[in-house]
Amino acid sequence: MTIEIKIPSPGESITQVQIAKWLVTDGEPVDKDQEIVEIDSDKASFPLAAPESGVVNILVPEGTITAVGSVIATLQPVQPVQPVQPVQPVQPVQPVQPVQPVQLHASPLARKIIEDKKVDIQALTHAFPGKKITRKEIESFVGSKKDGPTVILMDGSRNEERKKMTMLRLKLAERLVSVKNQTAMLTTFNEINMKAVMQIREKYNDIFRERFGSPLGFMSFFTKAVTIALQEFPQVNSMIDGEDLVIPGYIDIGIAVSAPKGLVVPVLRNAEKMSFSEIESKIRELAGKARENRISIDEMKGGTFTITNGGVFGSLMSTPILNPPQSAILGMHKIQERPIAIHGQVVIAPMMYVALSYDHRVIDGRESVGFLVKVKDLVEDPVKMVTLGMDPIQLLLDI
Repeated sequence: MTIEIKIPSPGESITQVQIAKWLVTDGEPVDKDQEIVEIDSDKASFPLAAPESGVVNILVPEGTITAVGSVIATLQPVQPVQPVQPVQPVQPVQPVQPVQPVQLHASPLARKIIEDKKVDIQALTHAFPGKKITRKEIESFVGSKKDGPTVILMDGSRNEERKKMTMLRLKLAERLVSVKNQTAMLTTFNEINMKAVMQIREKYNDIFRERFGSPLGFMSFFTKAVTIALQEFPQVNSMIDGEDLVIPGYIDIGIAVSAPKGLVVPVLRNAEKMSFSEIESKIRELAGKARENRISIDEMKGGTFTITNGGVFGSLMSTPILNPPQSAILGMHKIQERPIAIHGQVVIAPMMYVALSYDHRVIDGRESVGFLVKVKDLVEDPVKMVTLGMDPIQLLLDI
């Protein structure tokens, strides 16, 4: 019986998707639950798996935009082979090399890295027998963390490469232009001395990793500081809906992640209620899913405030663009040692420029500057995060 493989609904309001990449060839036998195609919507990418073992017949080529619910392939289940009478094996003169290709079980991102870097699939699967290959295994196998950036050599010809933009990239472009045209965006800057946070990470990172299974990251400190500062400046957490100003009674923090298909923003729900370890764990989980194109639409819905970190790419300063309908976004940047004045003395300190872009229709200068100063104060003196921003000595003295 032939099985139809249809496009499932990725979420509300999405009626069309794009066939991003077939992970198998036409006529190829596949296993049950093996990923066979990668789908792009205007919000996220996601893979489809074979519901049963069988032979795939591809009906819709890569790059095609097709409707949700349409049939993109069929699957012909493999008929069970009837047992035959056993015969005496013939002793071969010499070992016979297997002719069957190696079955690769890998994530879509891993497959792309394997293709780009021309990784030896047989050696890779031999190094990780029975294990699904992800980016982590490939980096371990080829040491790609030490590799330099991809360089395209220009040969002087007048040739050009033309390829379709993904639906995610097209939607992102549309949203960015909309932000510039429909908001009154301004940016305010400050700088943060990261010495205290770096000392905490140096002292407690091993203990934290042993207890919770992940290292301490800079993003977690900023996320915690932001949740506290937003409670003091709720206007920064608000958004415009028609003629209404909506001020949520919760804080959902979006963490901007650069994924293979473009920028995505997974969301930490009720971040104000999370412990430090919960924030760290959730950030790593969602960022990992995003980089492997496994983030779901539900995991990116909503959000009341966004944090983005251009410092991971080496950016020293930038003006982050708003993530509508949110009214503000915090930009982190590269930590760089430079001379600053402390108590009349010039010292070298690890400094980070931070930027808050905001919609001036909603947020005034007092709120924007005050919010950013509050984040600076909390990150430079992390003990205050325990007291929700209050001076611990004042609490001690009850003043």
